Amino acid sequence: MSLSDHTLADVDFHRTTRRYPRPIGWNAKIGPHGQNRDLIACVLTTDQGATGWGYCGENEEEIRQFIGRPISDLIDPDVGTPLEARCLDIALHDLAGKILDLPVWKMLGGKGGQTVPIYTGAIYFDDLNPNGDDLGLDAIIASCEQDAADGHAHFKLKIGRGFKWMDKEVGDARDVEVTKLVREHYPDAKILVDANDGYTPEGICTYLEKAASCDFYWVEEPFEETQQGLTLLRSTLDRVSPHTLVADGEARPAERTVDPPGPYGKWSGDHLEELYALCERNLIDVLLMDVGATGFTAWREIMPRLLAIGAQGSPHAWSEPFKSYYAAQIGGGYGGVPIVEGVPGHVDGVDASDYVIKDGLLTLPDTPGFGMNLCL
Repeated sequence: MSLSDHTLADVDFHRTTRRYPRPIGWNAKIGPHGQNRDLIACVLTTDQGATGWGYCGENEEEIRQFIGRPISDLIDPDVGTPLEARCLDIALHDLAGKILDLPVWKMLGGKGGQTVPIYTGAIYFDDLNPNGDDLGLDAIIASCEQDAADGHAHFKLKIGRGFKWMDKEVGDARDVEVTKLVREHYPDAKILVDANDGYTPEGICTYLEKAASCDFYWVEEPFEETQQGLTLLRSTLDRVSPHTLVADGEARPAERTVDPPGPYGKWSGDHLEELYALCERNLIDVLLMDVGATGFTAWREIMPRLLAIGAQGSPHAWSEPFKSYYAAQIGGGYGGVPIVEGVPGHVDGVDASDYVIKDGLLTLPDTPGFGMNLCL
C-alpha cells in the first residue's frame, strides 16, 4: 500500500512527561536543567488505520487543519515534508515508515548502517549544586558511572565553570581537573568537551594545552564562532591534539534566529551558509544544529550538503531521550554521523526498548517508522 492510499483521518494529543535518571545541573551559561518536563505527543491516524506519532507543539488548530488531506500530500518519503506540514514533521516520518513497512533509517537510504556510536551528554557541572555548594569531583564520577551502567562508554563533559559560576582562574582549573579525572577512570572512552560558548579562543586553547593528555574526541561550541577564533583553535589542535574534531553550529546568533520557523527551523539559511563555508575551510568538522529546532526534513537536506563538502553532522539531541534516536536514524540513513548525543532517561508511555545501547554503540531497530510505541 502506498502513501496515496491513505488520508489523514484523525489527530490525537497526549500529555506525557520526560524523566532524567537524576537532576541535571549547570552548564557554562544556564543554571540547573532539572529532572522532569511535560511534553505533548501527537498521534496521526489514517482512514486505513495506520498510525504514527511524534512530539509536537500545543497549537492543535494548526495541526488539525491537515485532517482530510492525502498522506502523499504531506510527506514525500524521498524528501520529507513540505514547509506547511513541518509542525507534523516527526509524526509524518513515523507514519510514512509504518505505511511503507520500513524503518526510517532505511527509508532515508540506509547508507550509514544499523549501528551508530553514542555518548552520554548528561555530564554537567555535577560538582556544583543549585545553592552554589561545591560537592566535589566524586559527583562527576558518580554520574559517569550511572550512565555507564546503562551502556554508555563515551562521555561529553560540560566545561566553562569560570565563565559565570566560579572565579575564572579556579573554574578553568576545575575544568582541567575534571577532564583528567574522567580520562583516568575511563582510559578507553571517547572524551568530548562542550563549553557552550563559555570560553574565549585564547582561553579554550590554554585549556586544551593543559589537558592535551586526555586525547579529546571533539571540542564543541568553545566560543561564538568566528573565522579568526576557529583558525587559532585549529592551529592549537594541530599542535597538541591533531585528531580532535571541532563541532559547532548548535547556538544561533539572535539576529540569525528565524521566527516563525522557516525551511531550516529556527536557523536562517544565511547562517547555515556561513557554517558550511567554515566547514569548507576545515575550521569546523561536525555541524550540530538541533534535530527538533531545525527539523527532521531540514536535516535530510543538510546531510547531503555536508557530505559533499567533506564534513559531518551530528544533530543536537538534548533534551528528550527520543531525540537521540531521531538523530541516530539520520546517521543510519545517510552516514556521515560520527557519533550521536545520548540523553539518558525515558518518556512516560514511550516504549523505546527496540533501541539498544551497549558498549557505546546504539543499534537501531528494524521495526517500521521510528520503532517506538506510544502507550498512553
